[in-house]
Amino acid sequence: MNTLPAPLTVLAVLPLLLAGCATTGNVISDWGEITLAPGDTGVCHSNPCRVFFQMPPGTGTYTLRGRAFPIGEYPAGNTAMIGSFFESSVIEIVGTDLPKTYLTVPESGGDAR
Repeated sequence: MNTLPAPLTVLAVLPLLLAGCATTGNVISDWGEITLAPGDTGVCHSNPCRVFFQMPPGTGTYTLRGRAFPIGEYPAGNTAMIGSFFESSVIEIVGTDLPKTYLTVPESGGDAR
């Protein structure tokens, strides 16, 4: 009997384990849509997942960046709808020392052959 976890299972859980060590915020879990703030770890149980982000207080705007792409610029102090995510991402507020936000989105159900 094989007692080692399957490699895909380990890869799916790894971002959550790493994010738990790297953030100082809350762990948020929901289906369909999720509202996150700097430092949060979010687990969305749907794909796609509509993501809202609580921008930090201040004046002007902040620029959000995903793992490999710019997300956009949003007003300080507001909750912004930043889009529908089809994959996990790390969200950072460019030019600040605020903690990164980690979002986990399940792989989309495809044709399993």
